[in-house]
Amino acid sequence: MKYDDASWHSGGDFPSDLPAEAGATHIGMYLAWLLLQGMASEELAEDAEEDLQALRERSTTPGLLLLQCSDGKFVDDLISDEANAFTAAYYDLENGQYLKDYEEQLGAEVPSLYHVADTWENFDRLAPVIAQRFAAWQATQS
Repeated sequence: MKYDDASWHSGGDFPSDLPAEAGATHIGMYLAWLLLQGMASEELAEDAEEDLQALRERSTTPGLLLLQCSDGKFVDDLISDEANAFTAAYYDLENGQYLKDYEEQLGAEVPSLYHVADTWENFDRLAPVIAQRFAAWQATQS
């Protein structure tokens, strides 16, 4: 299943002053959080060991990792079963809370959400919110 794709965001009302890669930032931030929590699929952990190490060392950015590992596509086979269950509840583009949290944490000082910089500073602002949502979700799974 495909949850999101950077290419879905680079048409239409996408800001003309930004590179298409800016459509990967919001996806990469979420995926990076999952991967840093050890929720990579076995396949990704084996196939992208160097990319995951670069993520842990912060020598790549979340959006760039998404583009490098999966050509900008956020699909279910990148992450563990638990991560997929959480993603189905939290990330859903129509009914989930993730984009609202992303906007609340990172959207106030930019013209559009696509202008959020793909930086570790922004990741560090968003990560505690995802962690809180994950903990709340886990509490409902018993």
